[in-house]
Amino acid sequence: MSQMQNIQWFPGHMTKTKRHIQASLKLVDAVAEIIDARIPISSSNPDLARLIEHKPRVILLNKSDMANQTATKMWIDYFENKGITAIAVDCKSGRGLNKFAPAVSKVMSERINRLKAKGMVNPTIRVMIVGIPNVGKSSFINKIAKQNRAKVEDRPGVTRGNQWYTIASNLEMLDTPGVLWPKFDDKIVGEHLAFTGAVKDQILDIELLAVRLLDFLKGLKPAGFIERFKLDGVELDSIDSYELLQLIGKKRGMLISGGEINTERAAIMLLDEFRSAKLGRITVEMPNGVMK
Repeated sequence: MSQMQNIQWFPGHMTKTKRHIQASLKLVDAVAEIIDARIPISSSNPDLARLIEHKPRVILLNKSDMANQTATKMWIDYFENKGITAIAVDCKSGRGLNKFAPAVSKVMSERINRLKAKGMVNPTIRVMIVGIPNVGKSSFINKIAKQNRAKVEDRPGVTRGNQWYTIASNLEMLDTPGVLWPKFDDKIVGEHLAFTGAVKDQILDIELLAVRLLDFLKGLKPAGFIERFKLDGVELDSIDSYELLQLIGKKRGMLISGGEINTERAAIMLLDEFRSAKLGRITVEMPNGVMK
């Protein structure tokens, strides 16, 4: 998708963030990474595993309320097979966040037992929270810390500064400043991030993006998508995706002068409905097709 070349990111900022994470690692016992359950690979920073090295890691599959439940379970199993504890959460409603402290205790059990053996009754565990822009890091902190000190805004790079939060008597959390970028130079990653609204629509060809989303939906054939746009009887395997976008626009009455279909308006509507899970709970990336 050629338009993905236009996404701006700043290697200098990323280098600064990496340095800060490496320096802050000395202050924490474990790392919690928040990713989007619909696109677990694309919403992860590719350098993170190398950055955190030996530190125990917990993965939070956020926005799991919008993802396919079976797919999310497969992702949890996928990470568990790699020795990484993963939990499904929805940071906006707070669903699943009660599993966070137990997950940290699980990955830190050896250290906790060692400290207890040395006479420390309730040792404090410190966890660093990381995540790419728009993945829900601030929403997570607001919910888990039960206070709104972290600014929540649907815009990349809002979190500023370095802040600690006390989660429980024996659990503290460090929010990392700076921006961890995804692997924007991968065309598929760029598309998947754009599908979910993680990058600004203004810098993309919105109709081309909608067509690429339809390429994916035609193959998946989710029931909610077919039902919502009344596509029963439409041969999804043979219809061109741009023609399908026109058909969807026509069904929604998105016409302009001369009976022409407003495909830009149809594209915006399609993406909005996908992002708000009105087409059903859809996961774009599956563990059996993990990108390298």
